[in-house]
Amino acid sequence: QVQLVESGGGLVQAGGSLRLSCAASGSIFRINVMGWYRQAPGKQRELVATIPSSGNTNYADSVKGRFTISRDNAKNTIYLQMNSLKPEDTAVYYCNAVVRLSTTRTTGPYWGQGTQVTVSS
Repeated sequence: QVQLVESGGGLVQAGGSLRLSCAASGSIFRINVMGWYRQAPGKQRELVATIPSSGNTNYADSVKGRFTISRDNAKNTIYLQMNSLKPEDTAVYYCNAVVRLSTTRTTGPYWGQGTQVTVSS
């Protein structure tokens, strides 16, 4: 019912920047909250940043001051601007969304397929 498609990953040197995008499509009445998670090899998936419909952002301590999450409600799209990247930011980044399909029905979370971010030292 809902699809999330990420883009923008790639290979960058330490100190560089990347911008990720995630577009949601399908039978969406309203998106409650969207966010970014990441999973490095051998580690559990962890929260990077979230942004609810109110716009109050939340960040993992490890990315505060370096990453910025934003959303375009008209496009059902969120972005993650990643600056001052470090090798430890290397991971597969996943988009996540909790979606309202109607005024009374909320479903999710939905996950995107993931996009690889690799930061070389």
